[in-house]
Amino acid sequence: MRRFLLLFACLLSIYAVPIASALAETRYVTDSLEVTLRTGESNRYRIIRMLPSGTPLEVISVDEATEYARVRTEDGTVGYVLERELQDEPAARTRVIELEKRLAELQGDPDSLSARLAALQATYDRLDTDYQALQRDKVRLEQELATIRHASTNILDITSDRERLRIQVSELTRERADLEQANRDLGNRTNQRWFMIGAGVILAGVLIGLFLPHLSFRRRRGSWGSL
Repeated sequence: MRRFLLLFACLLSIYAVPIASALAETRYVTDSLEVTLRTGESNRYRIIRMLPSGTPLEVISVDEATEYARVRTEDGTVGYVLERELQDEPAARTRVIELEKRLAELQGDPDSLSARLAALQATYDRLDTDYQALQRDKVRLEQELATIRHASTNILDITSDRERLRIQVSELTRERADLEQANRDLGNRTNQRWFMIGAGVILAGVLIGLFLPHLSFRRRRGSWGSL
């Protein structure tokens, strides 16, 4: 019994609440002369304004119970109109007026149409010229980019060559320093050798100078003893 009462209460609450759906679509006032835009969902509410035929309205929601639609005008005014007074397409009268206006433009002064056509042709020619210039600029920029990339590659190669030459110069400088040091060492050894030879010659001369008189004196004494 409690389940039945609960189900009945749910059904009652569903049918008791007005059904409103958010549509957010554009509808148009019908071919009626004018439609009232009111502050509420009945004729008892104040009229905000009269909407002429063909007025576009944004449908915010539709209450199926009251058959009123909550709408927004192009200037942002929000109100309520009867949903049956709206249609999906502009009113036939509005479309006829637009078609007549378009037809009048097409049947207007030929000189005016020719002037408009000439203006459009001039605009097209100018845009085409600008497009061709942009295409040439694109090709030129692509060529400059390729040149820059090639130059960048050459710069990398030059940098690599400079680094390799720097290493070679450093090695040659070190080898030159080693050769100069070896040359100095060889010169020092040669000088020392000649110094030793010179010292030996001097020493030999001194020794000869010391012993030679004694040898001569002994020979003379030996000669005197034999007399």
